[in-house]
This record gives sequence, structure tokens and C-alpha cells, in this order.
Amino acid sequence: VCKYYGVKKEKLLGNGRPKRIVIPRQIAMYLCRNMTDTGLQNIGKSLGGRDHTTILHGIDKITADLEGNPTLQNTIDILKKKINPQ
Repeated sequence: VCKYYGVKKEKLLGNGRPKRIVIPRQIAMYLCRNMTDTGLQNIGKSLGGRDHTTILHGIDKITADLEGNPTLQNTIDILKKKINPQ
């Protein structure tokens, strides 16, 4: 996700909230939840010590945005293929 969006890992894991960081961070949350069996608390720990409710919000936001945004769906598909190129 960092490489795709050109965002430094420290920024993605940090506390900043600029839009160019928030969306990739939420996509990372979504991918962690949908591509692994990892629980919300552990995803939160991995993504800078975030609370499980923050992770859930990020996942819900991306899930809702996917419905009407084919560009986002395409991005998610590309990232999934880069992560797991089977």
C-alpha cells in the first residue's frame, strides 16, 4: 500500500490525518482484515497502535466506498494481486 501510494511507512503508521495518508491507511486496514484472519486489535497494533474501533471504522469506510467507486475497486484488486500474486 505504501509503495502503491508513494507514502512512507512511518507516515502510514503515524498519527497524521492528511487525506493522502488516511485513504491508504484505511485501505491497509481493509486488506489486513480481508486477506488475513487477524483480529481488529492485532491489526490496530500493527498499524501504529490504533484502537479496534478505529480499524473497524476504516474497514467500514472502504467497504462502503467500494460499492459506488469502480476506481477504488480496481485499486483494491491491484493491491491484492501485488500482495498475493497467485
